[in-house]
Amino acid sequence: MHQAIIKITNLRLRTYIGFNPDEMDKQQDVIINIEIHYPVGESFISDDVSHALNYKVITKKIIQHVEMGKFKLLERLTADVLQLCCEPAQVTFARVTIDKPHALRFADSVSLTLEFSR
Repeated sequence: MHQAIIKITNLRLRTYIGFNPDEMDKQQDVIINIEIHYPVGESFISDDVSHALNYKVITKKIIQHVEMGKFKLLERLTADVLQLCCEPAQVTFARVTIDKPHALRFADSVSLTLEFSR
């Protein structure tokens, strides 16, 4: 059985993230990187969409959740996105990294990574 690896790179969204008063009043940029593993099975032979993991559906759920949400901690936001990535039963592994650009004065960004495996 072959493992497919889907990578979603630099998904740029805006959300409310942080617990300082100025962070709670305005949306900030976040950059999301996702890696999802699943057994490829028949899809690479048959070219049948029903055998593949639909990354567009997952991405739309992530976009809606992130843009409509308010999060105090980067940990919570990352955990929520990871959970959405792992909803399909065929997912065997997922990794999510979310960057919060300009979170620190002298750094490009602060990021957090969480992983899941079944």
